Amino acid sequence: MPEAVAPLDSTKIYLSMDELSLDTEEGIKTFRLGVWINLDPVRIHKMIVREKILQVDTMEVLNPLVSKLRRADPDYYKKFMGLRLVIDYPGYSTGILAQIPFENDPVGFYKWWRKGKHEDKVYLSPGNQFRLIQKVKMMDSKMVLKKDLELLLR
Repeated sequence: MPEAVAPLDSTKIYLSMDELSLDTEEGIKTFRLGVWINLDPVRIHKMIVREKILQVDTMEVLNPLVSKLRRADPDYYKKFMGLRLVIDYPGYSTGILAQIPFENDPVGFYKWWRKGKHEDKVYLSPGNQFRLIQKVKMMDSKMVLKKDLELLLR
């Protein structure tokens, strides 16, 4: 008996119990959205955030999905979060949003991020890297590494 197909409805706001059919390597599969979040969290996240073809309830679906992403694909999670990532930063007793020292203490953030070898802790888009290096160059030009100065000259 063929399984029921539940095609994507881009006007619907999905809850975790709603069924959704997606094309997989084994053909079209139908599962509840809560199951898809466990099976393929990155794909579901991209459908919501990048492609904007899947609308979901924030509390019931998106928040658990983001939590699942952190464990399922840490690199994707870091790229998606960017400066909204909570980091351990010198001078703070608890985690802090990376955006706070990025904005308020660019020289200190640059030292921590680039010179402190914490590039793997926070993903900075090329635009944010450029902004950071530019700010640091204006505030303390001797601090900027040669490879970063070359980035400004491109």
